[in-house]
Amino acid sequence: MSIVRKRLTQEESRFAALEAARALLIAEGPQAVTLKAVAARIGRTHANLLHHFGSAAGLQAELARTIAAAVTRRIGETVERARRGEADAREIVDRTFEAFGQEGAGALAAWMILSGNRDALDPILTEIRALVDQLTVEHEQHGVPETTLNLVLAALGDSLLGAPITEALGLDRDAARQLAADTLRRRLEAHHGAANPSSSS
Repeated sequence: MSIVRKRLTQEESRFAALEAARALLIAEGPQAVTLKAVAARIGRTHANLLHHFGSAAGLQAELARTIAAAVTRRIGETVERARRGEADAREIVDRTFEAFGQEGAGALAAWMILSGNRDALDPILTEIRALVDQLTVEHEQHGVPETTLNLVLAALGDSLLGAPITEALGLDRDAARQLAADTLRRRLEAHHGAANPSSSS
């Protein structure tokens, strides 16, 4: 008896390919995200993926955009919860570090830089810029770009070098997250105080 393969819409096929690419990224690293590997994982042809993404670089760029959009959305939601008193600085840091670590954004960004595919970083940078814009709208909080820069660089560095450097220095693996949370907490408290100078009188 032959197995009838479900015919996917273009949108379903793209989604399946991106999910497979993300799984390969997390399991095997950025170098594993090839058109051939993704096609094999979802039972499609190399030509089918070329039709959707144009090239391996196109697939990687779309993967970067998808990850960045999901990541910044989660971080933005956590920041808004923190503003309502439902989350703290450590939770914001955890969401950011998880995005660059477990979600693979850090490894993907570093690989793109090293392979010379810098244009593929644009979706990540665009999403981060949009997140900063979102967080400053209606709140007029100073220091959001600087705070975001500090947090993103810390999360990126930890995703690439965190385990070996903390081991070499005899520090707990959680040290970078704790430092980032302490820094973020101080910045938030400083800006909160600056925005409410009468609170100390």
